[in-house]
Amino acid sequence: MNVDTILIVAAVLAAFFVLKRLGLISHRAARQHLQNGAVVVDVRSKHEFQSGHLPMAVNVPLNELHHLAPRHLPDKTQVLLLHCFSGTRSAMARRVLRQMGYANVFNLGSYGRAHRIATSK
Repeated sequence: MNVDTILIVAAVLAAFFVLKRLGLISHRAARQHLQNGAVVVDVRSKHEFQSGHLPMAVNVPLNELHHLAPRHLPDKTQVLLLHCFSGTRSAMARRVLRQMGYANVFNLGSYGRAHRIATSK
């Protein structure tokens, strides 16, 4: 194997593990959850949310999750689809919410990916 091949294989493996760690839900599963009444949660800051957001999204910033989740997301069995700017904060929020007892929490990933999923037919 030459150096280029090793680098390509390493990059593919790294991408696989990053996506797995983020726990991104599939496009198809997310659409099904949305059709069944899932709540879209935008975990970006209030300022980011105000600069543009999905119409159906609830804003619960990551840094206020412990405080605001019980008020804005009272049903811990409700399906929650989280997103942020890049998918990193929503992955962290997913872990936090699971630790708080929320049973059905999924990471949509980035705002762009969430928008594509939410607006697709």
